[in-house]
Amino acid sequence: MPRAFPAVTVTRKAEKSLRAGHPWVYDTEADVPDDVPNGSVCDVYSEKGSWLGAGLLSRHSKIRLRIISRNANDRFDDAFWARRVKYAVDYRLNVMPRDLECCRLIFGESDGLPGLVVDRFGMVLVVQSLSYGIEQRKDVILSALLSYLGELGINIRGVYERSDSPLREHEGLPEYKGWYERDFCPRGDETVVTITENGVKYSVDVENGQKTGFFLDQKYNRRRVAQLAAGKRVLDCFTHTGSFALNAALGGAEHVLAVDVSETAIELAKHNARLNGLEQKIEFLCADVFDLLPQLCEERARYDFVILDPPAFTKSRRTVKGAERGYKEINFRAMKLLPRGGWLASCSCSHFMERHAFESLMHEAALDADVQVKLVESRGQAPDHPVLLSAHETDYLKFYLCQII
Repeated sequence: MPRAFPAVTVTRKAEKSLRAGHPWVYDTEADVPDDVPNGSVCDVYSEKGSWLGAGLLSRHSKIRLRIISRNANDRFDDAFWARRVKYAVDYRLNVMPRDLECCRLIFGESDGLPGLVVDRFGMVLVVQSLSYGIEQRKDVILSALLSYLGELGINIRGVYERSDSPLREHEGLPEYKGWYERDFCPRGDETVVTITENGVKYSVDVENGQKTGFFLDQKYNRRRVAQLAAGKRVLDCFTHTGSFALNAALGGAEHVLAVDVSETAIELAKHNARLNGLEQKIEFLCADVFDLLPQLCEERARYDFVILDPPAFTKSRRTVKGAERGYKEINFRAMKLLPRGGWLASCSCSHFMERHAFESLMHEAALDADVQVKLVESRGQAPDHPVLLSAHETDYLKFYLCQII
């Protein structure tokens, strides 16, 4: 039976990528008829006429089509989006049932909802809509999500939109943040909520915090640090709002030094320490880690556990080499600070910094530091940020737990 959606023909390069499971078609790979409205569901065909899937059209983006289905029977009505939402939530219920209070409920392409992110912080949801087609269907999707959460006994009291990313400009969309519908926000428009993760309390500013207000992807890596921290002197670099430092302190660390270049971040980290009654166990320092680490090495300071969780040093392939130098430098300095038996947790949150390259630079750092390093665990993002194996872009967080031997 003929399908009712506009037809788009893609190049052989795009066909190969789609058949391998990747969900994107780029602007140079698609022949889109001029009369197809932006945001439309389009049937995607090979040059030989084979149906490859259906995708959402973004006329202003380099990612011209985002595949939402490879099932020719799908019709993309409200029931379709409700099923997608249910699949996403049910997945979290299976993989992390005890941690659903604070988690990512929807992770874009990995959940078949390209360009959409929804994080739950207690009774508040934070939403990022980053593609044109999803923006058009946002109301239907959020309605389905709220309805299903209600069926589960989860009564959300507020939905805040953090669609203030520059990525929206590439979609022809304005940046925006604010409560989703005026009738759907907490009393007093309060945008700071308190959450508990791994037994640690945090204040989360959903209006002004980075991304959606709090980084949930390190949840289980923070827990792992807590399990190893007992009795140790810990240096937490790039502490941001203090999450690794707080987990280390709650895990029984003897002393924690938490460092960040941002005074605002340090103040929030101090507030979080007070929330947990840990202010006496954590010393906070506003400093540039790249300046501090050489100084500590010169002073022959010694720590039992060093944590490196910097912001992304690279956001494009053009700057990867510079990023590698930065990562190598901080890992080299951290290794010089650690005694035999000392622990190092080293992270990268850029998907452009590939695992093999990161492992290679850590090996080079160990050689320069004249130490032997044992890789204990190689970890990634928490399972509420699932990796789509056919889309390497969804695999971005690297967490290496190492020991000096």
